[in-house]
Amino acid sequence: MVSHSVWIVGTSRSGKTARLVEQFCSWVQPEKQYDESFYTKKLSRKKGVHIPEFLYLKQIEPGVLVLAANDDNRRELGDIIVTSTLGKYPVRAKTPLGFFQDEVILFWPLLINLLSLKAQFPVRLRPETEQELATKLWRPQLDEEILRVAGVNESRLVRRILDLLQLAAYSGVPCEDIAQILKRGLGENSTTLEPEFLASLLLDWRNWCLERGLLTYGIITELYSKHLLSDRNYQQHLTKRYQAVLADDVDDYPSVARPLFELLLDQGAVGAFSYNPDGAVRLGLGADPNYLEGLAERCRVEILTGPPPESLGEQAKQMVELLTEPMVLLSLPKTVHSIQTTSRAQVLRQTAEEIANAIQSQQVKPEEVAIIAPGLDAIARYTLVEILVKQNIQVESLNDQRPLVSSPVIRALLTMLALVYPGLGRLVDRDAVAEMLVVLSRKQQSPENSSLLTPNSSLTTDIDPVRAGLIADYCFVPHPDRPNLLPVSAFERWDRIGYAATTAYNEILQWLEQQRSQQELRLIPSPISLLDRAIQRFLWNGSNLPYEQLAALRELLETAQHYWEIDTRLRQIAPAETTPHTTLIEFIQLLRRGTITANPYPVRPIGGARKAVTLATIFQYRSSRRSHRWHFWLDAGSPLWAKGGAATLFGAPFFLRDRLGEPWTAEDQKLAEEQRLQRILTDLLSRVSERVYLCHSDLAVNGQEQLGPLLPLVNACVTHSVI
Repeated sequence: MVSHSVWIVGTSRSGKTARLVEQFCSWVQPEKQYDESFYTKKLSRKKGVHIPEFLYLKQIEPGVLVLAANDDNRRELGDIIVTSTLGKYPVRAKTPLGFFQDEVILFWPLLINLLSLKAQFPVRLRPETEQELATKLWRPQLDEEILRVAGVNESRLVRRILDLLQLAAYSGVPCEDIAQILKRGLGENSTTLEPEFLASLLLDWRNWCLERGLLTYGIITELYSKHLLSDRNYQQHLTKRYQAVLADDVDDYPSVARPLFELLLDQGAVGAFSYNPDGAVRLGLGADPNYLEGLAERCRVEILTGPPPESLGEQAKQMVELLTEPMVLLSLPKTVHSIQTTSRAQVLRQTAEEIANAIQSQQVKPEEVAIIAPGLDAIARYTLVEILVKQNIQVESLNDQRPLVSSPVIRALLTMLALVYPGLGRLVDRDAVAEMLVVLSRKQQSPENSSLLTPNSSLTTDIDPVRAGLIADYCFVPHPDRPNLLPVSAFERWDRIGYAATTAYNEILQWLEQQRSQQELRLIPSPISLLDRAIQRFLWNGSNLPYEQLAALRELLETAQHYWEIDTRLRQIAPAETTPHTTLIEFIQLLRRGTITANPYPVRPIGGARKAVTLATIFQYRSSRRSHRWHFWLDAGSPLWAKGGAATLFGAPFFLRDRLGEPWTAEDQKLAEEQRLQRILTDLLSRVSERVYLCHSDLAVNGQEQLGPLLPLVNACVTHSVI
């Protein structure tokens, strides 16, 4: 029987998503002979009348499961589908992990019965909270000898162990089998920790979480694939709810997504899947493209021809040949230029100046330029942004997850907490108090002209840094339990502070005293309420903050809400484990360690995309599925171009379904790096339409010579600028 499911294969920007949406429209939009309501009319098969299987989607109420590789793509795909169908059909697009989470929570009562769990509503752990709780649980067993053998610090080791649980769950491997997989994969000569020891830690952690109703991404995925998906009751509910599945970029899906798709197809559902052989952006983070590709056998395969004509994708093959066969005399096309310098500082400056000159001469617009690097350190980000902003050119850093505590606003609020709640005096000092006074005394110059469309409204402060320092020196009284702020008159020359600063300080002092008295009377429900009060009183104040500060404040409140929700659950199970005082101390210390980043639930910018130069790592850029006219490939001589870096988790190759537990040799690593580099080149060249600059410096930041895999391209390129 001919399958009505479709497997769409194509390179980047070849039209896979558009074809996927077209297929969806053909499923849900009635033909002329079936012009009645999608939700009300139900037809039955008549003898002798053949109706294609996919037309039954118009006749039955169950919806369509729409999946995308990541959250940004999910929102875009959902919008495209709603627009294409004129909003007639409700669509709820999800990522695979988001779908697993929704299903586990929805069918939690069923899991309670299957696993004999305690009847309590589940709470999902954020990665940073997951790591903190796992560290507490494992600390008695992670002694100095264990850390010495592992060769990493405690934080890195805990994260590495937790990642193993996540990788195993993504591949459908039970937690009990992790030791066996690691033993085969690492081999007998491995100098890392014993696989049985790592597996025992993970089993303890998983059981500890389930006893308390706490869910991590790894536990959620294991519960779904191992228990829900194999349960007959759940299978009946699932197949009744969905008669079609739409999955974009399945090359970035974990292998446990394939049993889900096969179950739906086995029960009569139809599917449309798009697959990019040069994609696999998340390979090393749980994706298993080779295993997912096996679904093509059950579908009608459509191959979309080559990259779009407005891209440089046709030149990818020539550039890859130059890398694999450097002895062959090949020249690069004129669309590829180079910026070559001796030091990295020079290449950063020349790259920024080249972009600024091109934009000012109107050769290209800011939103048509992307700077892509295998890794972006703080110096490179600062240098590029500083030079371009001085030329009035905005820069958008993709997913720039700076530590939340790097924001002065957040540090000021943490200092405020230490001044209101008792027992936190060791967490505050004079410099922190001075910074708090500056931040809490800020005001917007023209609130009547403020607008969300102009987020960079200028701000003034009633207490400047010099006066704030004087006040902190003479009016701040350190104390381990009750740090205090004295009236401004405690400073003998308080007249030098000035009227505006004195007034602002008195207002802050009065507000702090009021909050202290209310805290003693237990009139403040939680620190979250106090944070909200401070934001409303001093920071919001009828004005509109810059977007970066709004994002930081939103993430602070979301993190605090999550943290106290977890703390409440833990105290319900074991009241002696935590106290409100220790919880507040641990919360402040968690933020100050820099493990929380300003990445709140996304809100789209008003007025569409920013007119700014895009700055991103290779992984960030490929994940975003963007495209530009001009590309600047920074650090073209870096060896990191072939490395996975942070986009590859420890032990990831062991959990690929086509080689579960097989040893990972040096030859395997070399082949994987070559394939990764080829995919990166093909993908990036398909996402640029006009010009590529190879930005290379002979020396890296540490002074070593850069001899990365792209060096043959740099040498073959017509030199754009040599110093």
